Amino acid sequence: MPIPQDAPALDRSLLRDDVFRRLRDAIVDGTLAPGEQLRDIELATWLGVSRTPVREALLRLGEAGLVAASPGRSTVVTGLDLRAVRDARDVVAAMHEVAVREAVARLTAADVRAMKAANRRFRDALRAGDAEAALAADDELHGVPVRVAGNRAVEIVLDQFTPVLRRAERLRFSTLTGRGSIALHDRLIAFCETGDADAAAGVAFATWHSLDPADPADPATPTPGDPA
Repeated sequence: MPIPQDAPALDRSLLRDDVFRRLRDAIVDGTLAPGEQLRDIELATWLGVSRTPVREALLRLGEAGLVAASPGRSTVVTGLDLRAVRDARDVVAAMHEVAVREAVARLTAADVRAMKAANRRFRDALRAGDAEAALAADDELHGVPVRVAGNRAVEIVLDQFTPVLRRAERLRFSTLTGRGSIALHDRLIAFCETGDADAAAGVAFATWHSLDPADPADPATPTPGDPA
């Protein structure tokens, strides 16, 4: 589809990260479709910024596998590369496992309440068929232990590879299969609340590793070591 003409411009004072997130989200939600050519001057006009942060964002999106550029040709939005998604899924699952294991001992009652509230919003969004709201609630829930862990290396890796999973997550959360994540979230929160770092880390890994880009309708995989 053509570059949208009616989107609000970004404040020129915003950093390059905001341009990156805006373009990333446009790719994830289908505003910028697979195969679409991306010209930095058109994107800069759309976002109301100079071409420099757009070019930097396109480079980052290329590293994440969301766009591809060939010498002398325009940058294009890539399709869903199953191998790339699986590779990213494995890395993201491992990083969340590390973050949860480091965070559990430092989680406060308020942190746990925030995770529970996010899971309720996640459940309600899935029941309403609102994949966008489900993604936001899922991000909020998993973001709590990442924030509490405070591991900058983990945050950098997640920032690079999580965007690769977004389109697969959207497909999953658009189906009834996505509801399997509700129970996994409940288990994660329960182990966090009781202070069982190893069990919580295992659930965190299983939650992310259950994402199968080849078939979003596959049921969530069981949690290793979790009682039936």
